[in-house]
Amino acid sequence: MADQAFVTLATHDNYARGAMVLGKSLRNHNTSKKLVALIGPQVSEPCQSVLRKIYDEVRPVDVLDSGDTAHLAMMKRPDLGVTLTKLHCWTLTHYSKCVFMDADTLVLSNIDELFDREELSAAPDPGWPDCFNSGVFVFCPSMETYGKLLQYCTEHGSFDGGDQGVLNGFFSNWATADISKHLPFIYNLSSIAIYTYLPAFKQFGSSAKVVHFLGKTKPWSYTFDITAKRITGSVPEASTHSTFLLDWWTLYSSAVVPMLHEHYGEQPFHSGCVESRCCDTVTFESVQDEGHSSHAQVSSQPELSSVERKEKWEQGQADYMGMDSFDNIKRKLDSFLK
Repeated sequence: MADQAFVTLATHDNYARGAMVLGKSLRNHNTSKKLVALIGPQVSEPCQSVLRKIYDEVRPVDVLDSGDTAHLAMMKRPDLGVTLTKLHCWTLTHYSKCVFMDADTLVLSNIDELFDREELSAAPDPGWPDCFNSGVFVFCPSMETYGKLLQYCTEHGSFDGGDQGVLNGFFSNWATADISKHLPFIYNLSSIAIYTYLPAFKQFGSSAKVVHFLGKTKPWSYTFDITAKRITGSVPEASTHSTFLLDWWTLYSSAVVPMLHEHYGEQPFHSGCVESRCCDTVTFESVQDEGHSSHAQVSSQPELSSVERKEKWEQGQADYMGMDSFDNIKRKLDSFLK
């Protein structure tokens, strides 16, 4: 339907690149819906131009210049600047229903069926399942709702400092009122939550429709060797969602980077893509089933002492794809029990 749309937000160029990949992934899976990108004032002109090629509508938003109500909320709650910007999605009243998706999400199959859901439908957050994760949610644009949300921000703020705290506070009966508004986890599969329940991921992971790159480290934080299809980075998360990272970088390097080059022209910019070069790498295979068994590579890491390994475990940074892999742990337990 022409009055339904997927909506995302890019506050600066890195998130704009995420939005480009998200938009391309939606197009590649033949969505019939409109695509809308809300962009902040820090998004550069070349990135805006690329977004306009992918999205049906690219709308600049700036809380400080968005009208008296938003301005008042911003003055009282300056800590919620980006959150208030995200709430602009409720002002898209030329659409009857929308699905908001964070720019760090990637669509793996057609998800137009989400428009059969009502406001506010969302998937549970893996950290606290009685809260929904605000990376993917169904909503109905309304200036009345927008005003009430801004008023809620002004009076209550956010219990987590971001939009998720605001929205869970405002839609406070999500956990208990209507189970039909609970989206299955496959519509917002958090990449860093995979190994908290590895058997379930092995059982259901191949059905994932949207992957969400939660955490401080985003796909664009890495470097990608195009010819070797190798992802490199000094951050520990590189091994915890390797297949999904490879999907993201493959789409970004093939479909988005050429468009960026076209619009940057002679201006230098860092795409994150490199050619093959000699370096020590370790190859690992995804834990997903045979239907999605991509391979990727990350930089090899120096072997850790037992004390360092213990510290990594305590920080939630176990080497899930290497020494601390599910299969290795199982082998050690089996040998101990024997």
